[in-house]
Amino acid sequence: MNPVIFGWIEPSPTSMASSGSPRLVSKSHFKAHALELFRQVEADGQPLVVTDHGRPCVEVRPYRPAATSAADPLELLRGSVLRFDDPFEPVEENAWEALA
Repeated sequence: MNPVIFGWIEPSPTSMASSGSPRLVSKSHFKAHALELFRQVEADGQPLVVTDHGRPCVEVRPYRPAATSAADPLELLRGSVLRFDDPFEPVEENAWEALA
């Protein structure tokens, strides 16, 4: 199924969500109707692809916070360091797992 590019005619949100093809909007249309398009994406949760001369260049999608409950991003790394003897010593070539 070929995607449909929405130019000057504003489709209804129900027809866009049920069509199965991605919602594509030209750059010029997006520039003129950005706020309205943002509200549509926020309301229906469907991503929107902005095109430049028919080629996709930007995807606009609703914000979804990370699934982690840690308030501090460094908390995710806590306990992940296995060994920290001397951080300023050069690493031997045979110590790299990727080279073995």
